[in-house]
Amino acid sequence: MASAAVLDQEKEQRDENKNSGIQDIQEMFSTLPKVRAWGGDSDYYQYQGFWYPQMFLEGVIWSQQSFRARETDIYLATFPKCGTTWLKALMSTIQNRNNQSQSNHSLLTNNPHECVPFLELLAHKENPNAYVESLPSPRLLATHISYSSLPDSIVKTSGTRIVCIARNPKDVLVSLWEFTQKIRRKTSNGKLETLPLEEAFDMFCKGPSVAGPFWDHVLGYWEASKENPDKVLFLKYEDMKKDAEECVKRLAQFMRQPFSLEEEKLGVVQEVMSFCSFENLSNLEVNKSGAVNLTSTKALDNDIFFRKGQVGDSKNHLTSEMLEQLDKITEQKLEAAGLKL
Repeated sequence: MASAAVLDQEKEQRDENKNSGIQDIQEMFSTLPKVRAWGGDSDYYQYQGFWYPQMFLEGVIWSQQSFRARETDIYLATFPKCGTTWLKALMSTIQNRNNQSQSNHSLLTNNPHECVPFLELLAHKENPNAYVESLPSPRLLATHISYSSLPDSIVKTSGTRIVCIARNPKDVLVSLWEFTQKIRRKTSNGKLETLPLEEAFDMFCKGPSVAGPFWDHVLGYWEASKENPDKVLFLKYEDMKKDAEECVKRLAQFMRQPFSLEEEKLGVVQEVMSFCSFENLSNLEVNKSGAVNLTSTKALDNDIFFRKGQVGDSKNHLTSEMLEQLDKITEQKLEAAGLKL
């Protein structure tokens, strides 16, 4: 067993390396393009073609440098507000359906973001490398990182699976704007004024938002799914709302945990869908009164992750000119790739 002196020396070395790494990152940040974040009290930095707040970008860099994928890993990759919370609940429930029932379900006491943590935010844990290594296989992790910026080990490890869900950008914009305004009010004690929707619209169209540009982010995973459908499953939020049963069965199959014929006869698929529905999740006590610690220093109320979950609500918030402009951009960016949202 190592002596106390040796352990202290090792800790000092780790702290020194960590501080050195922080200094290197801070120096890099000073060279990156930046704009004021939607949240109002920080900036977005452009890195490898995409925009991230500092907290996320530090995690992107950590994951690229240190994260090691396993053959059995499953990742949920999303642009923010495309159904991330819903898919986390579904994937967690599918993976653990033989170990828990509706009476002892982990989602009764945990927000979906606790059940399926964001890869890039693990960088802010006390010892992120040890933490990710301690997770039992198959690990289920989520990310907002663009496909082109994923850690090499995720892309190159043949057995890893990536699930991506995309959504109509008009609804994404409105949901993202509403979400950031809730954070803006709660984290600043009401000191920050509401970001005008027109300003958020302009930034969204030009690219700056968390993990933006939206179209480049979605297109990266779409093209990857076409090149390697056994590794990347591409889902659409609207398809999930229209035919959830078929999509859930397809999702379970892709996760290597298909529903058996017996499970289908017993209605297990419907039970999973019902338990993970917007109506049920948003009405759970944990999501009405609890909070989730996305990092060691940042907690968010669970209720801000649940708004409406509807398709087409953007028409109630955006002008006809805004809707038309987003449709034109989407067609220009995605049509050649055969993707329609």
